[in-house]
Amino acid sequence: MIEDTLKKIAARIHAADTIEAGRKAELLRLVDTLHAEVAALSDTHSEHAESIASFTESSAREATRLQPHPRLLELSLAGLTSSVEGFEQSHPRLVQIVNAISTALASLGI
Repeated sequence: MIEDTLKKIAARIHAADTIEAGRKAELLRLVDTLHAEVAALSDTHSEHAESIASFTESSAREATRLQPHPRLLELSLAGLTSSVEGFEQSHPRLVQIVNAISTALASLGI
């Protein structure tokens, strides 16, 4: 499920005509890094890993809509940020990647 979700995120970003090429490449690199981090997390915390992937997908969907809905983007990004709370010590790279993705998606949707 996580693998499919991350593939959907990459496909959505790749297909988004509203994202300039450099930003698109940056987001795709972040999603690749997220994939590795979520895979490591899923070994011990599979439900949390699924939640992170799902909130990332939701956030990507809201940020790449043709007519973004700022409140929905804000809510999905808040969920994404909340999904990694408590992992600062055990998975600091994961938290860093999620924060970078959140920042990049927020700048797209507004």
